[in-house]
Amino acid sequence: MGVDFVRPRVNQLVFRLYGRPLHPELFDILAVRKVQRDNYELTVRITRTGHVLTWQNRDICLTEVTAAADQELPQRRQLLGHRLRNEHTDRLPCAHGITYQMSFQVEVLAPEIYLHVHDEILADGSKRGLLHNFQPNHRLSMAPLGFVAAEARADCLCISTFHTFPDEHTVVKTQSLIEKRA
Repeated sequence: MGVDFVRPRVNQLVFRLYGRPLHPELFDILAVRKVQRDNYELTVRITRTGHVLTWQNRDICLTEVTAAADQELPQRRQLLGHRLRNEHTDRLPCAHGITYQMSFQVEVLAPEIYLHVHDEILADGSKRGLLHNFQPNHRLSMAPLGFVAAEARADCLCISTFHTFPDEHTVVKTQSLIEKRA
């Protein structure tokens, strides 16, 4: 992999959910963290195009991806697929009482508001979650950020991601909820 990881434009991104793991070699992985709990494992990967989140327990595997639309990814067991545009929510009942819910929002901000939001993400990411500060496109520009935070509650996991695109003054936010229903 090269030193310069230039992000694609936001309008070239897609959101996908798979009912299977995806091989890490399909992605430019910049940061990774695993969280092991008694009843599941979560692998968080920040990539050049966003993230790859893999949640699995003994019965189910779900992999959420934000990727470039032209990136070759498997079609087999793709459960959801959306272009990253505006706002969108979706819900998917899975086997064994597991329910997956997602929402994403693409926010184009005024430059001064974008700077404030970027600084807030940077400050929050230094305290919790997984943060990757990209190299800027040139030495005087602001670097993109990728931030993922997971919050476990009784029988559910909430995952929030924030990906910044300084050249477009845009923040892509996703939130995913994985619940075990009785």
